Amino acid sequence: MTTTPDTAPSILIVDDMEENLVALEAVLGSLTQKVVRARSGEEALKAMLREEFAVVLIDVLMPGMNGFETAANIKGLDQTKDVPIILLTGAAVDPNYAYRGYTVGAADFLIKPFDPWLLRTKVNVFLELHRKNRQLASQAEQLKRLLTSDGGRPGAPTAEPPEAPEAASALQGHAHEEQGEQPTVATASTEATRLAEVATQLAQLEFLLRDKAGRESGPESGGDETGEDMTGDGGAADLADRIAQLEEAVGRLLTDRSG
Repeated sequence: MTTTPDTAPSILIVDDMEENLVALEAVLGSLTQKVVRARSGEEALKAMLREEFAVVLIDVLMPGMNGFETAANIKGLDQTKDVPIILLTGAAVDPNYAYRGYTVGAADFLIKPFDPWLLRTKVNVFLELHRKNRQLASQAEQLKRLLTSDGGRPGAPTAEPPEAPEAASALQGHAHEEQGEQPTVATASTEATRLAEVATQLAQLEFLLRDKAGRESGPESGGDETGEDMTGDGGAADLADRIAQLEEAVGRLLTDRSG
């Protein structure tokens, strides 16, 4: 099993049987991600409270807390509710198991023996989604700090009257003249251009997130025939809403500056 940096997303595998854990490690080894073991539902919950995971694979038939109960408990905690869950079970199971799995919030349900390539592909999709969500969250936080430094919380009107920006610019120009320097007008233009570029990037990110959320809610991704999302994972849609709010804040800031 390849060791990755602590910042890389980890995979949690939960099964009470050693041979199943070994098999899962062998299948996921080529993904070069850190794989953490748990031998029970209780052990899995403790592990998830200690570190961050991109995806969790849980065997349904375990003594004590079974896979359904473990998944329900994971989805019931604020710290872990957004982590996607893949449930695994044997072939001779109740046909309602899959529906029950989606009901408790599982993102996918696989029956053993499963195709190793298929499992790796599904896990890799969740790893990539985790990376993208982390990247978007970081960009949103950076934009929030930028907007806050430009005059309070994002989207809030500035406390200064409309004349204040021009007055400040005039005073700055006067100060430059006193020092033998020429006043510059490029700063405001540069800031406006930068904000416009940020707004364009946010719009592109929002479109990609909403498109992804729409595709994930379809029948082929765990949704029912009406398009209702049965995965319990609204991370992409929630981020898209946050991006849209930031777009509005940038737009208001651009309007104020152009005015």
